[in-house]
Amino acid sequence: MGDNSAIEWTDATWNPVTGCTKVSPGCKNCYAERLAARLRAMGNTRYQNGFRVTLHPDLLTLPLRWRQPRRIFVNSMSDLFHEAVPETFIHRAFEMMVRADWHIFQILTKRSERLAALASHLPWTPNIWQGVSVESARYTNRIKHLRTVPAAVRFLSVEPLLGSIPALPLDDIDWVIVGGESGPGRRPMAAAWAREIRDQCIEAGVPFFFKQWGGRTPKAGGRVLDRKTWDEMPTPFASAR
Repeated sequence: MGDNSAIEWTDATWNPVTGCTKVSPGCKNCYAERLAARLRAMGNTRYQNGFRVTLHPDLLTLPLRWRQPRRIFVNSMSDLFHEAVPETFIHRAFEMMVRADWHIFQILTKRSERLAALASHLPWTPNIWQGVSVESARYTNRIKHLRTVPAAVRFLSVEPLLGSIPALPLDDIDWVIVGGESGPGRRPMAAAWAREIRDQCIEAGVPFFFKQWGGRTPKAGGRVLDRKTWDEMPTPFASAR
């Protein structure tokens, strides 16, 4: 529920909420849903509800027990801004992130409208980064909502990249992550789509992080794009405190 992470752009995951529901094509082959089913089958009590949205208030204080500074992906197994998560619980999670100010917290949502609606009531300390998922050109409107959020770092997770995004809006965006899909039923990512976004990031001076090509497993296709590993991070990373 709070473990070292194999996700390349973070160090650990923290899941005070588990479970989710599908909102757009990027959700189709959700890795968290598959993992939740496995954990439930193994008898993990956190997943006795399967992939139904479940709150774990006892895990809210977990980051306070990690003394070594980490980049922490918030709710890798859910979406903090899911409509089934009470606003009071979202506030409690943010209060904990403010208290654990030696960590950097990376929040990612597809529910950008709820994020924008609640943002002005939440404490955006410099160690809280906020991102939205954008899997295709059809969902770039989520970026418009993200721009209204006063986070120190606003980022895009373009994963799984399902099509060309020739005009990715990058104004007021501090970081872009791109990745292909992995696992059963994966949908292939064209190299041209990844290059197109990389080139837009270079043009706009936005750090670009290429996470994976995807394949049978996340590591199957490797991470090299045009003979280079793209590991760029936003500049506030070193001085988030």
